[in-house]
Amino acid sequence: MFVISVAADLAGLHAQTLRGYDRMGLVSPGRTSGGGRRYSMRDIAVLREVQRLSQEQGVNLAGIKRIIDLENEVGALRSRVAELTEELAAVHAAAEQAAAAIHRSYRNELVPVVRQTALVVWKPKGR
Repeated sequence: MFVISVAADLAGLHAQTLRGYDRMGLVSPGRTSGGGRRYSMRDIAVLREVQRLSQEQGVNLAGIKRIIDLENEVGALRSRVAELTEELAAVHAAAEQAAAAIHRSYRNELVPVVRQTALVVWKPKGR
C-alpha cells in the first residue's frame, strides 16, 4: 500500500490528478482510519492504464470510466461463469454417481435372457 505521493510518482501523475480520479470513480484506493488514501499495486496499474488510454488513445475520462466499468463487469461475469461451470460439473458428477449406484443395484436382480424369436400357439382347453 502506497501513500498518494508515492502512488503519484509510480503512476507518473500528479497527486492532485489522483484525487480527481478518485472523485470520478476511476480508481478507488483504500482509506486509513484518518481518511488518507492508500493505493495498491492494482490501483497503480489502473492509473497507468487511465494515463495510457488518455494520452495514447485519446479517450476522454468519461470513456475511460466506461471502459473500466465494463472491464470490471466482464471480470465479475467471468468469475460467475467459472463458479457456475464448477457447480454444473459437480451436479453432473453427482448425477452420474447416482445413476451408477442405481444400475449397480439392478445388476443383482437381472437375469440374462437369450433373445429368440418364437411363435407360440395357445389353444384354450375346451369346457
